[in-house]
Amino acid sequence: MPTTDEITQHDHMHAWSSAINKPQTAQEVDAGAPPEKSTSSGLQKTSSGLETTRQRLGLHPTAPISEDHDVAPHQDLLWSRVRLTLREPFAEFWGTFILVLFGNASVAQVLLSQRLETAPGANGFGEYQSISWGWGLGVMLGVYVAGDSGAYLNPAITFSSCLYRGLPWRRFPLYFIAQMLGGFVAAGVLYANYVTAIDDFEGYGIRTVPPIPTATAGIFCTYPQTFLTKSSQFFSEFIASTLLMFVIFALKDDSNNGGGGNWFPLGLFFLIFGLGACFGYETGYAINMARDTGPRLMSYFLGYGSEVWSAGDYYFWVPIVAPFLGCAFGGFLYDVFIFTGKSPVNTPWMGLKRVAKPNEAWKAHKAHERRVKEEGIV
Repeated sequence: MPTTDEITQHDHMHAWSSAINKPQTAQEVDAGAPPEKSTSSGLQKTSSGLETTRQRLGLHPTAPISEDHDVAPHQDLLWSRVRLTLREPFAEFWGTFILVLFGNASVAQVLLSQRLETAPGANGFGEYQSISWGWGLGVMLGVYVAGDSGAYLNPAITFSSCLYRGLPWRRFPLYFIAQMLGGFVAAGVLYANYVTAIDDFEGYGIRTVPPIPTATAGIFCTYPQTFLTKSSQFFSEFIASTLLMFVIFALKDDSNNGGGGNWFPLGLFFLIFGLGACFGYETGYAINMARDTGPRLMSYFLGYGSEVWSAGDYYFWVPIVAPFLGCAFGGFLYDVFIFTGKSPVNTPWMGLKRVAKPNEAWKAHKAHERRVKEEGIV
């Protein structure tokens, strides 16, 4: 998902970033070099006040601004300062917003138009594969929107990037909030667009949750098939999330001849399309807490009631937990069997030495912190 090399500190491999290369960005500085003070690196130097604020938020001191954009004339304007300070979280918000809006809108169009005999083919405006197209396109476009942040667009992907690819853990809380808000707001905009169609489909003011045949809550978040056991619900989301992370790491592995390179966003489109086409039936392939829990919360506020939480034997927690575990496992599998770059897996005892000898790990961590402070890296 434009350049955004902030997932990796060593091997320039990133998970949800675009493969379009630019001059050195703040994220590349974050990969190990101290911040540049001139525009020759592709960075625009921000004021010391902004740098301090960004550091306190867990971001790199220097905002990822192209050298072609002269920020100096308007850097003292209030909104310009806000935008420079929160550039990456804003990117994550809007990237996730685009992802969820396109994806859920495809669900809405297919569901709400299924009775229309006036549609082409007299069978509504779309079919199940239209939903796979919608989510695939939503992810691809969201990547382009959120390039400067890394375009993770998924808390589980962000988590695994911190775990395996050196994304600073201090980034996680702010990115998480931005992603969740993006999904939440997108669901509200979608509802505003389709509220009349929902009234026409269900009845004015009626809002129901699956498995009721005319339910429309599935427009906003996922609900499992009624025959699934809890373990089947979980495994369906777990395996899809595992595949998601495994293939993303492959697409962004510069040492892998099959890597995506400049075609990464398109490769990601086919990945999401494939997951929908092959793993979407049982649970709706949430594979993303921001895509499911954020819109689910919005649907609760919009009048769908507490059933959005209790449906499917309280299924709501599965799209929260399973993607984190699945993505972590997918990243682990890729690093164990294929990846040869810097990774916790490619350390003594496959990273378990940190657990067995915590004192050594703590000393190494403190040494890393000192280097970070000396070089101005967050």
